Amino acid sequence: MKEVLSIPLIMSDEQKNITQIFNEYSRRLLGFIKKRISSNEDAEDILQEVFYQFAGSTEPIEQLSAWLFTTTRNKITDKYRKKKTELLDDIFPSSGEDDMEWQEILFTANADAETEYLRNIFWTTLYEALDELPTEQKETFIAHELDDIPFEQIAKQTNVPVATLISRKRYAVLHLRERLLTLKNELLNF
Repeated sequence: MKEVLSIPLIMSDEQKNITQIFNEYSRRLLGFIKKRISSNEDAEDILQEVFYQFAGSTEPIEQLSAWLFTTTRNKITDKYRKKKTELLDDIFPSSGEDDMEWQEILFTANADAETEYLRNIFWTTLYEALDELPTEQKETFIAHELDDIPFEQIAKQTNVPVATLISRKRYAVLHLRERLLTLKNELLNF
């Protein structure tokens, strides 16, 4: 007769605390993420990364809720940062006269405090500008540019013609270009 393996369900107090925290916060955090990320898979990945970071944290956390939501927001930002520079090329076509290149600021490995500050301003402004768009334009832009979903697939999912999707993205890009150019001018004239 084969011996059956069983795993005891004995958890340490620390594991129980993590489980309780996960049960208490996971639904709220997932809702928070889904408001900002269109892909369910990406939202679940981000939630997993947040709790993985939480479980591996060796520093004491004084305000748990604030820490979880701040970490979640940072993970969402990191997801957008990992996007290729093509997004910026679309928003900022090269004019040849720019003193300030967003790619150099956003995608440098060695970031000092000033670069980090500029990154945060950029991503905050981008999120705000996306929120100003009509829902259809915002969703089309995010799906195509940030989630790398081809127009044909978006068209199948939404029953919207590809030409309409391209038009929506174009209007989104024009708006984002204007808002981020304003930010760029403010930073250069500071």
